[in-house]
Amino acid sequence: MKTIRLISWNVNGIRAAYKKGLLDWFAGEEPDILCLQETKAHPDQLTNDVRNVAGYSSYFSSAEKKGYSGVAIYSREEPVEVEYGFGKKQFDTEGRSLIAHFEDFTLYNVYFPNGKASPERLAYKLAFYDVFARHVEKLRKAGRNIVICGDVNTAHKEIDLARPKANEKTSGFLPVERAWIDSFLARGYIDIFRTYCRKPEKYTWWDQKTGARKRNVGWRIDYFYISESLRKMAVSASILHDVMGSDHCPIDLVLQLKK
Repeated sequence: MKTIRLISWNVNGIRAAYKKGLLDWFAGEEPDILCLQETKAHPDQLTNDVRNVAGYSSYFSSAEKKGYSGVAIYSREEPVEVEYGFGKKQFDTEGRSLIAHFEDFTLYNVYFPNGKASPERLAYKLAFYDVFARHVEKLRKAGRNIVICGDVNTAHKEIDLARPKANEKTSGFLPVERAWIDSFLARGYIDIFRTYCRKPEKYTWWDQKTGARKRNVGWRIDYFYISESLRKMAVSASILHDVMGSDHCPIDLVLQLKK
C-alpha cells in the first residue's frame, strides 16, 4: 500500500501568500501533492524558490491576463503526463486547470469561474462546468481513478454556507449551480469531505471585507471529489480551517493506494 496526502488551497495570489509564509507552511505540512488555485501570476513573475521547491516537480497554468486566475501543482512524484487545460481556447486562456496523470489516478486541479459579475460570466461558468464534466467522464468511463480538487465556486447544500436563505439568488448558491453538482456527483463521484463530516459550520471561504472569518460566516466552496472507484482507498478528508494567509483555507485528502 502507498499512502499519499494531497492538499488543495485557493491562495488568492501566490506572491501574496509567499510573503505571508507559504513556503514555510508548505515545508511544515510536507504533502505529497499540493494544488494551488488563483495564483494570479505567470511563472516568470515568481522567485526561483517558489517555482522550484526542493523535492517537488512543479507545474503552472496561467491566464493570458496578468494578475488573474491561474493554478499550480507541486508533486513529489513526477506525473506521467500533464495537460494544461481542456483543449478549449475560451476556457484554457484563463489558466484554470491542470490535469496530472499519475500511474494510479488522474488529478484535476481546477479553479472554476465565479458567476457573480454578470449574466455573461454566469453563463461562462456553467459552460465551463459542462466542458470539465465531459473531459472527466471520458477518463472515468475508460477506467481511470479520478481525483478532483479546487475552488468550485458553488456551495452545494444549505449546510455548506452560513446564510443559505439570504443567498438563494446569488451566484454561488443558485439552484442551477447546485443542480449541476447534483448531476455531476450522480455520475459516479463523491464529495469526500461529507463522507467523514456531516456537521454544519464547516467552511472554506469567508468574505474578507466584512470580517466574516472571525464570526465564521462562511461558505464551503472548495472540494475534493473522487471517483467511486477510489472510495475504499480514501483514509481521511478535512478542512484546515486554522491556516491563514488567504480568504480561503486549505483542504486535504489522504489516500491509501494499492500497490
